[in-house]
Amino acid sequence: MNKLLTLILSITTILVSAQNNVSYWQQHVAYKMDVDVDAESFQYTGTQKLIYTNNSPDVLNKVFYHLYYNAFQPNSEMDARLQAIADPDRRMVNNIGTKENPIYESRIAKLKPNEIGYLKVLSLQQNNNEVKYVTEGTILEVTLNSSIQPGEKVIFDMTFEGQLPVHIRRAGRNNEDGVALSMAQWYPKMAEYDFEGWQAHTYIAREFQGVWGDFDVTLHIDKNYTVGGTGDLQNPQEIGHGYEDKTQKVNIKKGKKLAWHFIANNVHDFTWAADPNYTHDVLKMDNGISLHFLYKNDKKYAEAWKEIQPHTEKAMNYYNENIGAYPWKQYSVIQGGDGGMEYAMCTLVAGGETFNSIAGTVFHELAHTWFQQILANNESKHSWMDEGFTSYISSIASNKILRGGDENPSAKSYGGYFNSVKNGIQESLTTHADRFNTNAAFGIGSYTKGSMFLTQLNYIIGEENVKNTIKKYFEDFKFKHPTPNDIMRTAEKVSGIQLGWFLNEWIETTHTIDYAITKVVDNTITLARVGQIPMPIDLIVTYMDGTIENFNIPLRMMRAEKPTTATILKDWTWAHPTYTFSTSKEIKAVEIDPSQLMADIDRENNTFEKE
Repeated sequence: MNKLLTLILSITTILVSAQNNVSYWQQHVAYKMDVDVDAESFQYTGTQKLIYTNNSPDVLNKVFYHLYYNAFQPNSEMDARLQAIADPDRRMVNNIGTKENPIYESRIAKLKPNEIGYLKVLSLQQNNNEVKYVTEGTILEVTLNSSIQPGEKVIFDMTFEGQLPVHIRRAGRNNEDGVALSMAQWYPKMAEYDFEGWQAHTYIAREFQGVWGDFDVTLHIDKNYTVGGTGDLQNPQEIGHGYEDKTQKVNIKKGKKLAWHFIANNVHDFTWAADPNYTHDVLKMDNGISLHFLYKNDKKYAEAWKEIQPHTEKAMNYYNENIGAYPWKQYSVIQGGDGGMEYAMCTLVAGGETFNSIAGTVFHELAHTWFQQILANNESKHSWMDEGFTSYISSIASNKILRGGDENPSAKSYGGYFNSVKNGIQESLTTHADRFNTNAAFGIGSYTKGSMFLTQLNYIIGEENVKNTIKKYFEDFKFKHPTPNDIMRTAEKVSGIQLGWFLNEWIETTHTIDYAITKVVDNTITLARVGQIPMPIDLIVTYMDGTIENFNIPLRMMRAEKPTTATILKDWTWAHPTYTFSTSKEIKAVEIDPSQLMADIDRENNTFEKE
């Protein structure tokens, strides 16, 4: 009997495991890098020791590294894409035509050998044995001598050299503000391996992904350069440059260079910038976090970069309260790059001659700390999650902090989305970030429609449920790689409402929302679903006697209703294109969605008023 019971339990365990696959896992890296920088030639050499842990259930016969700087070479895939796409990024091209009739020329195509970017692996060992590798554009493909077994740790020892390209996009030398070195994605970076396999995407346009891990990085650079970026500086009293404890002695070592030693734990990226003419301000928050601001020592920047500092603290506090606690000791806002781009424990922000020119960017990039640097979704495959959620929360934060909450922070988002539908450029948000047909479609989709995922959830499940969803999403998936299903299931658990239909319609299709009032007779109203996306309906009715009543019509597929004080009517089923109900009194006026939260592409048919 005991043997039979054991057998049954074993079979049950196998079946359950088969049904549920395996529990969540993610790979782990530990980098130790020592890098010597020649600031005059914009070249550098380095050693990299990487401890790689295979936490997957799979045997790995190959590994892949990203060599991002190889994209900044003539005839690279990035160069080819710039020449082929209808609306290339204006920062990356020259207009050799006119303003009225532009002809765009790739800036990458014109780079000289001393202006290109490159990353070259000079040697690579696995556990002290040489391994074969080949460079294919921005990817290093490594054929292992021995497979990496599930649960196994291996050590990769590498020597490499790189050249920082002329600044074209994100990283580079001497950007428009004159910042010398913007060092983003500068090192050979192990590609992610997850439940979908290797994420070894060629660097063509925009997004990145990294493996969670720890970084121990030493940078040797001319001692007149100030460095800011990822990690905590371990030797501030040997460095100075605004990092030192002014109550203690500073001991700067002799020589032309300083050795900056940084450690960053539980991150998936390491970025830095350096310039011989940085001003370095530090703001110590009440919670102990240090905010660092590094910007060009130029009077045209000073006022704006001073003014942004207390507002950055306010934004940090807002995100801590409304998403979750910032987990590291420092965060740096650094003048560099172009526009703005998020990195681990820092951002690179260009410009700043006026406060308004950088405030929105700083708020947005800081919010990325939560939506990408802590909640690290695959931004190549699901760019709408990090860009959209960041846009959503940063718009609310900047509206509250900078404008007193007087504006509708989502108004511009809706307008952009409606225009994309009208112009026929909308694409499914399942599209890989690099493979949108146009840059406009990527921008509207990832930033605008992505942020509207949360505004539509606000309409479907209620504002308070969305707030609690964001907090639970953070707690459940921080320091992980969440997927679209994870945010949907979190919202379901918080609200008790089924939402699979919404994820499918809003993200996986280009369907649109359009509801109409088609008939009002006495006290009877008929509505129609004109668009393809089903939605619950909020409805306000004004009666002939001047009284008002609010109604809510749930979708049957929701299997629940959002919290509301409105009169809840029977469910509207998906297969029925129309819906009719009667009120208690004669009707004077009707309006669908008086809040205008629902992304209805035609509001002309949303109202009725008896003449």
